[in-house]
This record gives sequence, structure tokens and C-alpha cells, in this order.
Amino acid sequence: MITSTPALFNALSAIPVLAGTNLPAQTLLAQEGLVHDFAPGAWIVREGEAGHSLFILVEGDVDVVKHADSPYAFTLARLRQGTFFGEMCVVDPVPRAASVRTLTPVRVIEIKAATLHHLFQKMPDQYAIVLLNLARDMARRLRKLDDAFAARAS
Repeated sequence: MITSTPALFNALSAIPVLAGTNLPAQTLLAQEGLVHDFAPGAWIVREGEAGHSLFILVEGDVDVVKHADSPYAFTLARLRQGTFFGEMCVVDPVPRAASVRTLTPVRVIEIKAATLHHLFQKMPDQYAIVLLNLARDMARRLRKLDDAFAARAS
């Protein structure tokens, strides 16, 4: 259970999106990260709302849902512990592209865009590592969606 900065730091250091970052960078993120707990069935973010942070999934499972409030709701992905979501709003500050709903009790660490900006100001090389890791994961997710879309078309 994350209740302190050392525990938050330990959770952050195990997340693949921070692979390759050093201790000072992880410490900055741990000091500025916010921990949130959600019950099953809760909405963490909603499609169309303004967003300025990404979320690292420390515990639990979530679904990423497009058009959640319509009869055409579609689950894009199921994410598990150790992954992240909401990164698109940090990279490109536009409204959220999808909603995220909890399936189990969930604990997330929120990393605000301002925190990433602090990382950029203080340790640009570490910021570059984080953005490269984000880009790699986004590319993997896009490839997976492309494959799913192509499979439906054939």
C-alpha cells in the first residue's frame, strides 16, 4: 500500500515507463506524484474532459472505453498493474480521447504535466528517457489497434 514517499518511490521505480531513469528523476516524480484510490466501477477520467496528467496503474485493472456514454461504447483496451494511461493529454494538450473505468479496486499515481515540465527543466536527459518510453508504448498500442482493425476488416 502506497502511503508515503518511499513507498511511492518504490512503486514508480518498478514501472516500465520509467525504465532507464536515474534515482534523482524517480525521486522528483515520487515527490510530486499524487496517489488516488478508486472502487470498482469508478470513472478515473472521462472522454472529452480537459486533462493535464497521466496515470500510472499501481494496483488493479481498468478498461479504456471510447464513447462510454453512448449505445456505441467500445472497449479499446484492458490495462493492468504496471501500465499507464492518459499520456496523450500530456504529449498533446487536447481533451481526453477516451474514458477509463475501474474493474477492480485501483490505485494510481497521477503525474501532472507540470511535474514532467519540472523534470525537463532540472534533468532534460531524464525527461527525454521518459518521453521515449511513452512514445514506444504509444506506438505498441497503435500497432495493436491497427492489427485489431485490420482483422475486423478482413
